[in-house]
Amino acid sequence: MWNGQRLAVVLPTYNEHLSIAECIRGFDALGIVDDILVVNNNAHPDTSPAVAPTVAREVFESTQGYGAAIRRGLRETVDADLVCVCEPDGTFDPADLLKLLPFTSDVDVVFGSRTVQTFILSGANMGWFLRWGNWAVAKLTEVLYNTVYLSDVGCTFRVLKRSAIDDLSPQFVGNASSFGFEMMLLAAQEKIPMVQVPVKYQERVGESSVTGSQSKAVKLGLQMIAMCLRMRLAPQRSAGK
Repeated sequence: MWNGQRLAVVLPTYNEHLSIAECIRGFDALGIVDDILVVNNNAHPDTSPAVAPTVAREVFESTQGYGAAIRRGLRETVDADLVCVCEPDGTFDPADLLKLLPFTSDVDVVFGSRTVQTFILSGANMGWFLRWGNWAVAKLTEVLYNTVYLSDVGCTFRVLKRSAIDDLSPQFVGNASSFGFEMMLLAAQEKIPMVQVPVKYQERVGESSVTGSQSKAVKLGLQMIAMCLRMRLAPQRSAGK
């Protein structure tokens, strides 16, 4: 638990069979996580055998996509007061959860950021194109939504309070890779208190199905820009309306 609050970690997985067990052990070693949930999203067949010896529990989500996996994970962790979402591909250090959690005393959503040069470690897939592309879309979001300082729209390491999950979940639409940004835009749109905190970004174990290809990364970036503009121009509605 963290400050008397039940803490869950959601790990969506598709092609992380080589790194997921170590990631689970990293979160478990912190001694504060009550529930580690692996959402198997039509993952590599070696995933379940890798998860089985660990403390994590595994659920299967057949609808393909990062967003579908996260939405399933949030539904499966309703008993948690705080939910951490993280990709188990080796790019994030579970210990950085200890950087994010203290901010939950003041805000409802804490987003990680991978674009601070000091924390981009050797081998990390954060070249100038991805780094400045993420920064540019973050600045566009800042201006259009009049929100807090943002430096990264693609970081998937974050912590949400249950109240924020309950407010945002009814408005979720996407199931694909851009879902993390959709969550950020909805939080900004709803004026949910949030902050972004630098986290370490490390070399990935295996190849990403998105940022491993520059053409896919460009396509995702354009989708994010279109989403940013579309949601800003659309009539706003709150979860209770």
